[in-house]
Formats: sequence, C-alpha cells, structure tokens
Amino acid sequence: MLIETSKKKAICFNNSYVLLGDRFYANVKPKPVARPRIVKLNYGLAQDLGIDLKVLESDTRAAVFSGNHIPMGADPLAMVYAGHQFGQFVPQLGDGRAILLGEVIDRYNVRRDIQLKGSGPTPFSRQGDGRAPLGPVLREYIVSEAMHALGIPTTRSLGAVTTGEPVYREKVLPGAILTRVASGHVRVGTFQYFSLQRDEEALKKLSDYVIDRHYPEVKESPNPYLNFLQEVMDRQARLLAKWLHVGFIHGVMNTDNMAISGETIDYGPCAFMDTFDQTKVFSSIDHMGRYAYGNQPSIAQWNLTRLAETILPLIDKMPDRAIDFAKEVIEIYPERFRHYWLSGMRRKIGLFTSESEDEALVQSLLDAMQENEADFTLTFRLLCDAAVDPEMDISIRSLFKDSDAYDNWAKDWRKRLSREFKEPNERVDLMRHTNPAVIPRNHRVEQTIEAAIEQEDYNSFEKLLAVLSSPYVEKEEHKEYMLPPKSEEQVIQTFCGT
Repeated sequence: MLIETSKKKAICFNNSYVLLGDRFYANVKPKPVARPRIVKLNYGLAQDLGIDLKVLESDTRAAVFSGNHIPMGADPLAMVYAGHQFGQFVPQLGDGRAILLGEVIDRYNVRRDIQLKGSGPTPFSRQGDGRAPLGPVLREYIVSEAMHALGIPTTRSLGAVTTGEPVYREKVLPGAILTRVASGHVRVGTFQYFSLQRDEEALKKLSDYVIDRHYPEVKESPNPYLNFLQEVMDRQARLLAKWLHVGFIHGVMNTDNMAISGETIDYGPCAFMDTFDQTKVFSSIDHMGRYAYGNQPSIAQWNLTRLAETILPLIDKMPDRAIDFAKEVIEIYPERFRHYWLSGMRRKIGLFTSESEDEALVQSLLDAMQENEADFTLTFRLLCDAAVDPEMDISIRSLFKDSDAYDNWAKDWRKRLSREFKEPNERVDLMRHTNPAVIPRNHRVEQTIEAAIEQEDYNSFEKLLAVLSSPYVEKEEHKEYMLPPKSEEQVIQTFCGT
C-alpha cells in the first residue's frame, strides 16, 4: 500500500512482521509533536528504498518523519523483547521509544524496516517519556552513516526532525526524532523473551521468520536451526572484526542491542578511539568496562551463547544432544573472529599473503601503540605512505611518545613486506582502501551537537556528514578532520540520552 500525497504516491509498504501476531508486538501510534521541522533527509537512501521525497511537500515531510501523519500502508507497532543489560537479565524490555512504521522492499530486493526513534511512549516504555533529545539523534545519524561509508553493516538514518518540544533529562534539551532503516530489528533479546515464556511455538515462528528474511540458504539443510545459529555466529564474528579495524566502541552490547541480521544497531554512547587502548571505555554507564574496546569480541560470543540457549528445543528434541550441537557452533566463534580480524589487519599493514608470524607482527604494533598512546586511525593512515617511502616514517614517529618503539617495529614490518611480490602502487591502493583518513572523531561530533543545540546551527553537521561520506579519500580541505583532538577537546564520556 502507498502513502497518499496531493501529487502522487511516494512509499510502498510491504509489511511482514505484523503477520506474526500480537504476542510479538503492541500496536501503538506515535505521539504527535508540536512543531516538527526537518533537520536532514537522506535522499540517496530514500532513492534506494523506492521513496521519492521530492513528491512530499515540506509540511507533509515533517509530519511523516515526526509521526504526526501515519502514511497509508503503515502498520505502527512496538516490538517486544527481553535482554541481558550489563549481564543482568530483564524479562521484558521492548521498544520503549521506537515505533516500527512498516517495511519496504528496496531496489536491491531487500526487505527493510522503517522505524521512528523518539516517537513517544509505548507499552514498553517503563515509565519513560519515549522521547529522544536532539544530541543522540544527531550522533546516531552521523555515526550510522559514517559506518555505512566505512563498509560496515549497520542500520542507517533516513531523516531527522526536531519536535518543537523540550525533553527533560539532566537538563532541558530540544527534542528530536530519528527515522531509522534496518534490514531487521529482531534481536537476541527477542528470542530470550519467548524462551522465558517457554513458548516453543513462538520461538519456531520467530526462527522461521528470520531464516526466511535473513538466512534463506539454511532452509534446505538437514538441521536449519543449527545452521541458522552458525550463520548468525559467522556474521557477528565478521562484524566485530570490522568494528575493531576502525577503532569503534559500541558502548552498550546488551543482548537486546544485538541484531540477528548482523548489522550494527542501537547507537547510544558509541564512540571511536583516538589514542589506542584495548581497555578504552566512553559510555558513562559502563562503570566496570564490560563493553571496553578489547572486550567486544568475547561479549559477542557471550551474547551468541544466550541466543543458542533459546533455540535448543528447535535444534534437537534431546536436550543433551542440542547442547552439544550448539556448543560446537559457539566454540568455533573465536577462530572465526580471529580469521576475520587478522585478515583485515593484514590489509591494514599492506600484506597480501599470509605467514604464521603475521599475528605477532600486528600485535607488537598494537602493543607499541598502546604503550605510547599513539592515535589509532592516524597511525594506520600514515603507514600507507610509509609502506613505499621510509622517509614518511617521521610523521608516524611523532605519534609515539618513544619513537624507537615505532622504529623497532618498522624494521620487522619492512622485512615482512620484502617477502611479497606486489608493486608499490598496489600496496598503497590496498592500504588506502582499508585505513580510513577520517572517522567521526568524538570531539567533532560533540562540537556539531553543541552548535545545533546551543545555536540551532547545522552547518557543521552538514559539513561533517559530507566529509565522512568518503572516509578513504584524503582531501586537502579535509585535513583538519584527520587530526586528533587537542587536550582541551578530548571527549572522556558519552551518554545514551535515555
């Protein structure tokens, strides 16, 4: 069905999750806001989704992306799920400030969810207001689009609007709503909810749904539910490796924040590292460092184990056999992650081939970077030039408190490079397409948010988005965005906004 406008049809909904039945969600409409105003619309993404934003008049756009107008064919709902939050199980969570409008089939024949985030209370709000401040909306817009440009599976941002209403947190803040697009919003926590209910029928229905939607290739296998678990495990291993390759820290890797689709989802207190540190934490609520940069791969395995527990009855009717089968899959995870991580790290240092000592070479660089507080992104980007011109080492040395630490590693690195038979231009090309020149550095994101909140100035927001849209392209006019923060610009903590 279609959104009706005064001129022509704009969006075609093709909803499927609603067909699962009302134990999977609650029907709820967005709560209207006072004065919705468009901050940003993603025309490129809209085109991919088959949405023609140009046919919507300005007031209609604001109404649709704020939830004030429910488009024809939309079937608004809030999904129910449970989850482990910082290791503590909560039996019922659900979409507390997000409403799924519906689904579309995009130009690549992929089903995509369209969701409003910050659209008002739902039955799962747990006494919350269901709203979002402007800052977290802009942060998610920036970071999710940056992750997409970096080639990392992620939810995306279709639009952002201000509501003309205040949101009350530690202080009064302007309200906003994000329109988020995802391949799917089913989470590990969705399975946990029905497992807690001992609702095997619902678990089978949910499993069949996500297999049809995300993993149709496993349907004909002898044990599709076991193979489904294996495929989810593999996607998460690949995703976590990509996070580490760019210094990304999610911040809240609860089971309700892990998407079955294998996309990065639920950007809250997320951040990118400046100086390299395996123990780095930004989230103001992660007091124990549970979700620190270096802990993320093992947390993903822990979350996958929770998923495996929920589908044991589907894997095999004999509990002991089901556990053994699932355990085999979960135990493969560390090796799969290591494979994806090391393959990516080889590319980051310009290696085309594999040798047994490569992991030790990579690790020695990371150890030196951590000990010497070297900037993660800039170190690897400067290696691109140093790989073919040792004279460029001078720029990298300046990032290390003890330049000898880099020089000692570089000797071993160049010995390793000498055993490969690739032209210098091929190596540089590989490295420049692997090591981004720009990332959404925290101080830049915070400066952008501050300008928007304090001055209603979105120029820096637009500029930052433009720069981040081509992260592997080094442009003279973007040099300032490559630089680490000055001491007074450093961002120590990030916040969820809930």
